[in-house]
Amino acid sequence: MIKRLFDFSISFLLAILLSPVFLIVSLMVRFTSKGPTIHWSKRIGQNNIIFKMPKFRTMKIGTPQVATHLLQDPKEYLTPVGNFLRKTSLDELPQLYSVLTGDMSLVGPRPALFNQIDLRDLRTKFGVQTLKPGITGWAQINGRDDLPIPEKVEFDMQYLHKQSLIFDVLIIFKTAYRVVGSKGVHH
Repeated sequence: MIKRLFDFSISFLLAILLSPVFLIVSLMVRFTSKGPTIHWSKRIGQNNIIFKMPKFRTMKIGTPQVATHLLQDPKEYLTPVGNFLRKTSLDELPQLYSVLTGDMSLVGPRPALFNQIDLRDLRTKFGVQTLKPGITGWAQINGRDDLPIPEKVEFDMQYLHKQSLIFDVLIIFKTAYRVVGSKGVHH
């Protein structure tokens, strides 16, 4: 209950404070490539229930729905502003909507794509699927996209056992530090 109140309050405040950024990024996406501004990605949520997670669109229309590292040449699929949005993590801002609706938390395991069955199955084996997915998480600040799936799940399990409001605040601050340095982000 406290985590939900924390998530909602912080997300609501951030959505208001960052509304000018939302507008600028929306215009950047809209005027540099064809297609919608927001991409609704099918993700695996709490208890392995599929939900649609919004992100500012960084890939061209028609890009295969797979993890970026599985694309042969990811840069070929990026929109003109896609690399910048990913490097700065601005593409993640619409996920505040998913936190407000309760599909996500500010902190938790990153939601897997609907077709990342190997990640889903390993998380389920260790009980991680019981957690609400997060905009950021313990695995995010310990390697982000660079982690192989078993290591990612190991960090997710550590979070499952250590979770607390203080731990969440620590992860949020470490995430801000990592985003500024763009460490572990595939662009």
